[in-house]
Amino acid sequence: MASRFKPLIRAFGLKDGLKFYIHLLFKKYGTFYSSLYNARFHLRKNFSDKYTFTQVFLDDQYNISLPFEPKTILDGGANIGLASAYFAHRYAGASIVAIEPSKSNFEMIKKNTAAFPQIKKICAGVWNKNAHLIIVNTKDHDNAFMVEESSEENPDAIPAVSIESVMKDQGWSTIDILKLDIEGSEKEVFEEGFEYWLPRTKAIYVEVHDHMRKGAGNAIFKAITRYHFSFAIHHENLIFINQDLL
Repeated sequence: MASRFKPLIRAFGLKDGLKFYIHLLFKKYGTFYSSLYNARFHLRKNFSDKYTFTQVFLDDQYNISLPFEPKTILDGGANIGLASAYFAHRYAGASIVAIEPSKSNFEMIKKNTAAFPQIKKICAGVWNKNAHLIIVNTKDHDNAFMVEESSEENPDAIPAVSIESVMKDQGWSTIDILKLDIEGSEKEVFEEGFEYWLPRTKAIYVEVHDHMRKGAGNAIFKAITRYHFSFAIHHENLIFINQDLL
């Protein structure tokens, strides 16, 4: 935990960083107020929330230099909303849509993004079309829920939205940042139905889960190579920048 002291100071400032450090040293959950963000962050007990908190704020995995100022951000697989809050703080003028299929995680998104009215929250999965899904591994960690397509009549069905439909509903001509951490569903998202939104997306941060959905990485690169994207790796994410939209 000592190795997290400096990252906490960097992320939240000296006073709050020290307070968070002491709290996390003795307790892995609870409510944290950040004066820098002017927001409260809530971490659940016995969940993977602390791991997500570490990824977003301490590992700084979305601290990526871009050659433009993002105005539209889609956070696909928003989990408990920490990445959305990070984006809202960093890009104060951006319109953000946070999408998460898990109802329990979605309740946490509402708490963790309460200070950011520019974040629209949608309880749904990200898919290649508007459809219905079910979570197939409900007993796994709450940051690793996998989904598959289902009928609307299934009592466990949750709605799914396509990236194209989100863009049109929001009136976005482009997506400036598309963040995808969707536990293998990136395979379906990049396999079909991408022809509208992909050439209109400036930057993509995507975590690939080939171990969860075989062929996910191949689907991403097969779709991406149809367009003029640069490529890099940052922490667990593949980073693609659309050179045609710069």
